[in-house]
Amino acid sequence: MEFNEGFTIKMATDDDSTKIITMLKQVALWLKEHDINQWMFLLEGGDDEEIEQAISNQETYMVLKDHHLVATFTLLSKPSDWDQHIWGDDVSANSLYLHRLAVKPTYMKKGLGSRILAWIQNNVRDKNYLKLDCVGDNKKLNSFYKNNKFEFVGVTDGHSKYQKCITTSNKSFNE
Repeated sequence: MEFNEGFTIKMATDDDSTKIITMLKQVALWLKEHDINQWMFLLEGGDDEEIEQAISNQETYMVLKDHHLVATFTLLSKPSDWDQHIWGDDVSANSLYLHRLAVKPTYMKKGLGSRILAWIQNNVRDKNYLKLDCVGDNKKLNSFYKNNKFEFVGVTDGHSKYQKCITTSNKSFNE
């Protein structure tokens, strides 16, 4: 699907697993080098299997620019074990859970993350809320979600919880 300004969003396939995991580890390394406490476990291979499974389940998307991977994100229509840990009894069939939204450093601070969030809102069907969590002391990321009009709903286990009411659209989720 054409996204805008030459960017395309497409569903990842099993063949894309290595590219996505490599990019996520590159972003995790960039975060570490900038003293941002987020995703350190990815550097040791944590979540590799979960990432591969999300790709196989057609829950992971790739953002491409000139056929090159520049961002990725995963949308779960059912809460993962982590989501249940963070959200507790607040899990709902009316929620979509955002995981691993990552933008390559060369594309950071150009509005791409905000455009991805807008794309999600405009392409979701049959869901009322978009929910996510991030490390509570990652001030820049917390500000990013607040600036994108997500509602801060609390902290669990050191992670800030955010949600946003999203408009149900008639558009196909996989357009």
